[in-house]
Amino acid sequence: MKKTIQAVKGTREFYPEQMFLRNFIYEKVREASRLFGYQEWDGPFIEPIELYAAKSGEELVKKQSFTFEDRGGESVTLRPELTPSLARMIAAKQGELNFPVRWWSFGPFWRYESPQRGRSREFFQWNIDMLGVDSPEADAELIAVGATFLRSVGLSPELAQILVNNRRLMESQFDALGIPAEKRLDVSNLVDRRTKMDSTKWEAYALEIGLSQKQLDGLKSLLGDFVLWKQSEELTRTFAALEALGVKEYVKFDPNIMRGLLYYTGTVFEAFDTSGSVKRAIFGGGRYDNLLEDVGGQPLPGIGFAMGDVVIGIILQEAGLVPEFQPSPAQVLVTVFDEKLLSQSFALAAELRKAGLNVMVYPEPTKLPKQFKFADRMKMKVALVLGPDEEDKGLVVVKNLTNGEQVQVAREAVLESVKGILQSA
Repeated sequence: MKKTIQAVKGTREFYPEQMFLRNFIYEKVREASRLFGYQEWDGPFIEPIELYAAKSGEELVKKQSFTFEDRGGESVTLRPELTPSLARMIAAKQGELNFPVRWWSFGPFWRYESPQRGRSREFFQWNIDMLGVDSPEADAELIAVGATFLRSVGLSPELAQILVNNRRLMESQFDALGIPAEKRLDVSNLVDRRTKMDSTKWEAYALEIGLSQKQLDGLKSLLGDFVLWKQSEELTRTFAALEALGVKEYVKFDPNIMRGLLYYTGTVFEAFDTSGSVKRAIFGGGRYDNLLEDVGGQPLPGIGFAMGDVVIGIILQEAGLVPEFQPSPAQVLVTVFDEKLLSQSFALAAELRKAGLNVMVYPEPTKLPKQFKFADRMKMKVALVLGPDEEDKGLVVVKNLTNGEQVQVAREAVLESVKGILQSA
C-alpha cells in the first residue's frame, strides 16, 4: 500500500467550504478598501532577506521567516509581511506617483511559527496603506477603513473594538520615568507582552531587563491610565476625526498597545474581538515615517495596517456571521434525458448562460430522480427536463426544486420562467 503524502505542516487546504470563507473575507476587504478610494496592488512572493533585516526585527528574520539560498547563491525568503516590499516599490517610482498613494492588497504570506488556533505558517493577509501624508486625520482614515470592514461583516462595536495608542506619547512618558534610550526597545516589547504573560512573570521580566522597582511601578501606573490620550494633540485630533467619520464607537485608547515591529513611529492600533475567544489581534498597524528612506527612497510618511484571514475567519464562524455556503454557483441544472438528447441539453444550457445565468448540465444520461437528487444536494433552485416529447413539441419541463412544482413551457419562455423562480427563491 502506497504511503499517503501529507500536506506540509502549517499549510492550509482550501476545500470549497474554506474557499467560500476566504472569498467572503476578500470581497468584504475589497469593498471596504474601495469605499475609501484605495487601489489594489501586489508585490513579489519571494524577497531578498535583507529587505526585512533592518526594520522588521531579528525574531521575524531569523526565527519566523522561510529563508533559503537560491541557485545563484542569494539568501531569499518567502515574504513574511508586505510593508517593506511596499516601501521599496514606492521608492522605485517615487518621482512618478501621485501622492498621497492609497494602496491595498490581499495575498499569501508565510511565517515559520508553531501552528495553533488562530495561527498557521501559511496565511492570506489584507494590507492597506496611505503614503505621503503625515497627519492624525490620515491615521483616523486608516482606522476608519478597519472599522468599516468590521461593520460590513456584522461585527458591531459590542463584538469588536479597535485599541489605539501613540508611540510618541509613550516615548514622552518613558522620558518622565527616566528610562534610558538603550532600553526603549526592550520596554516597548515588555509593554506589548503584558496581556500575554502572567503578571508575576511579567514584573519579574521587567526587572530582569533592567528596570528599577520605581520605574516598574511608574510603568504599571502609566499602563492603567486610560485618559492619558488627552495629553497627546495627535490622539486628540485622531479621535475627533474618527467621530466625524462615524466610527468612534469602535475605537478606544489603550496605553498597552505598542506593536512589536520596529518601524512604527506614531499612532499604533490593534483590533480585538471582545469575547476574547481568540487572543490574537484581528488586525493591527500604525504610522511608519522612516521606512521608505531605509530602502533607498526619499523620506515619506506612511500609515497602514494588516489583517490575516485566519483569526477573522474563526471569529466570523463562531459569531455565525458567515453566509450559508452554496455548494454550487449554478442554481440551474439542465438534466440529460438520454444520449440522443445530450446535445440539445448542452444547447439549452448555452442559451441560458448567454442570458447571464449560471447553469450546470448533468454530465451523463441517467435516471431523472438521481439527477434531481444531485441538484437538491447542491442546493440548486431549478431543474430543466428536455425529453423526446418536449423536444418534438418545442417545450421544456421547468421544475421548481424549492417547492417541487413543475410546468411545461415553450422553449422561448424558459428563460423568463427560470428567472421568475430564482427571483422568488
